[in-house]
Amino acid sequence: MPKLLFNIIHIFSIGCALLFCSSCDAPPEIANDHLVFRYNEHSITTSLDPAFARNQQNIWPTNQLFNGLVQLDDSLTIRPDIAKRWDVNDSTNTYTFTLRNDVFFHKHAVFGKDSTRRVVASDFLYSFNRLTDAQVASPGSWVMGNVASYRAPNDTTLVIELTQPFPAFLGLLSMRYASVVPKEAVDFYGNEFRSHPVGTGPFQFKLWEENVKLVLRKNPLYFETDEDGNQLPYLEAVSITFLPDKQSEFLQFAQGKLDLVSGLDNSYKDEILTSIGALQPTYKEDVDLITGPYLNTEYLGIFMPVQSPEIQSIHFRRAINYGFDRVAMIKYLRNGMGIPATHGFIPKGLPGFNEIDGYEYNPAKARQLLEKYKEETGDAAPQITIGTNSQYLDICEYIQRELEKIGISVTIDVMPPSTLRQMKSSGELDIFRASWIADYPDAENYLSLFYSENFTPDGPNYTHYKNEVFDSLYVKALSISDIQERKELYTKMDSIVISDAPVVPLYYDMAVRFVRKNVSGLGINPQNFLVLKRTRKEPPAN
Repeated sequence: MPKLLFNIIHIFSIGCALLFCSSCDAPPEIANDHLVFRYNEHSITTSLDPAFARNQQNIWPTNQLFNGLVQLDDSLTIRPDIAKRWDVNDSTNTYTFTLRNDVFFHKHAVFGKDSTRRVVASDFLYSFNRLTDAQVASPGSWVMGNVASYRAPNDTTLVIELTQPFPAFLGLLSMRYASVVPKEAVDFYGNEFRSHPVGTGPFQFKLWEENVKLVLRKNPLYFETDEDGNQLPYLEAVSITFLPDKQSEFLQFAQGKLDLVSGLDNSYKDEILTSIGALQPTYKEDVDLITGPYLNTEYLGIFMPVQSPEIQSIHFRRAINYGFDRVAMIKYLRNGMGIPATHGFIPKGLPGFNEIDGYEYNPAKARQLLEKYKEETGDAAPQITIGTNSQYLDICEYIQRELEKIGISVTIDVMPPSTLRQMKSSGELDIFRASWIADYPDAENYLSLFYSENFTPDGPNYTHYKNEVFDSLYVKALSISDIQERKELYTKMDSIVISDAPVVPLYYDMAVRFVRKNVSGLGINPQNFLVLKRTRKEPPAN
């Protein structure tokens, strides 16, 4: 039995996990256990309404319930979804979508007893209007910010015109925010549509005991098929529990009561992985490790308007970047589950990654830069404070030890995640630990953090970095549809940012999934979205 089970510190949480075991049982109407996929969501799922799918805990279940015009495959290529094809007129920034005529909403009483209806183009007009409705207050309303108009000439044609070129627009439409919803169900449930979702996805809503259990059932009317013509999905149900403790979640997985654990938490990373990122022998027979690039760059942000000599000195900012070993940090603190950020800010998985040389560990270079800083400022005892939350304390403490070796005094200010977010947004932290997870699969999403028109609170430029050359290249890239041309501009922009050093890139994250061996077809993608329509579970061996 794994040593994790004997961890006395977590006896109470383990007991709680066992009390919740009934939540992991198959829905009573499903006799075959292998047709039910189970996972735990340790964070709080707040809504099953796609208009509020702003984070993973909401995106994962809504991904099973809803569809949009387009979807992404595991390589982030745009594929048809409800739209079977589309045309783009670059001269007028107009997108014309031709919709399938065999997509139906989940059966529900709002359409008549045990009835449904076909999705038509006007349903997207309603869904987009709702997304931008101030009374709905969707956090995804920005998706439509560059849209001038949209219309439905007929039931299978949707036309969207943009105010200006935006090559990443199709990627935006793949987000759950842009899902189609039926007016009848939203009118019937009102605000309670969040807990009574009606969509078109491979699974349909069955039961939600908030913070306890969520059950989704197979949609018998789902329109997609596999390569052999078999209707998707293969599973009969998805069962989601809500144990808040990550170690209790891992215990459930170790006992075979969950099919998936996503991510690597300090509470169990050494239990399941070796220091080089391989499965421990205890788990090799029962568990598969699936990894891949994750569109998430972890970094330290530097609030540029601060008038301290350290922040204002490019030599000092570069010294920080050279002053610690990212390779060793990932090896020892993340068991190899991450890619040291020795290139630019653009992560692996997007065009533009690996095109420039960033900062590698060079303590001699760091000391030289620090001496230049001291000569320029007369500051013989430079010091900084890094704001972080407890989840990344180990990373910040490692950086603290390494920078103190080269002569920089570091204080770490640990605060709750909500406080960190608020202070980061309001410019109250000189240096802050942050991450940027892609909303859509285009490098522009990352470079938008450095465009001066995006200063917080009006955008994601938390550092308030400004560079006129960067700004001009950013605007130019928005008008170029050819990905190779955009990539060249992205590379130039990334190089400018790294040279000016308003950030300290730490690592490019990896999507990490521990999956039981009887599960197949789960896959992995750089946005770490959970897609279960092609997932199978084999029955247990006798």
